[in-house]
Amino acid sequence: MSNSEPTRALSDRSPGERGANQPRETAKREIEREATTTVNRGDAERTVVHFMRHGEVHNPEGILYGRLPGYRLSDRGEQQAKLVAEFLAGRDVVHVVASPLQRAQQTAEPIGATFQVDVATDERLIESENRFEGLKVSVGDGALSSPKHWPKLWNPLRPSWGEPYLQIAHRMLGAAQRARAAAAGHEAVCVSHQLPIWTLRRFLEGKPMWHDPRRRQCSLASLTSLVFRGEELVRIAYVEPAGATDPKVTGA
Repeated sequence: MSNSEPTRALSDRSPGERGANQPRETAKREIEREATTTVNRGDAERTVVHFMRHGEVHNPEGILYGRLPGYRLSDRGEQQAKLVAEFLAGRDVVHVVASPLQRAQQTAEPIGATFQVDVATDERLIESENRFEGLKVSVGDGALSSPKHWPKLWNPLRPSWGEPYLQIAHRMLGAAQRARAAAAGHEAVCVSHQLPIWTLRRFLEGKPMWHDPRRRQCSLASLTSLVFRGEELVRIAYVEPAGATDPKVTGA
């Protein structure tokens, strides 16, 4: 797998330098350039798999909802999904797949409609398991301030409070390979969640999978795009068609 300079043009920026000030047309040109720099357009061996994070969720309680049922997109989240569908219009998307959770399925709907394809479901795209699910985890007034929860935090490298990073990376890599095969020579969109997408990216870039959650580059409705030549990953691109969001927002 070639991974030299996989994110140079877009992804080496800090969260404060990107997103909100990135015009949508500029972002569209950047991802177009990133997705075609290494391989020529029309190349039958070229496949792009876009990993999209779902849109904003209606979460007035501010809890970490994880895999809990019933968490739908907010009005803003629905608009974000439509913006990404418009952003991708005109590209060669032939396969759309989503996590089974409601917010991911809702995010995928306008994209499937834009390209007139049915939205498939892949369990491997689901949100990561988390032992703080259903609790508030904001700094100062959340579950993290309670001593009874501290034993869950003993190993941040695994992590001890949830699904192992390596397990997340392996299942997401499996989802990526299935999408690549389904869209061979074209493009696919996989709608998933922040931690699974970010873990996959760090795994592919050969970086440690443990990290500071405040530094994740995976905004709501963002696209992390894997460019393949055949089975070889040749580039990773990142854009925020719906603008930047704060990675510290609970349950986003």
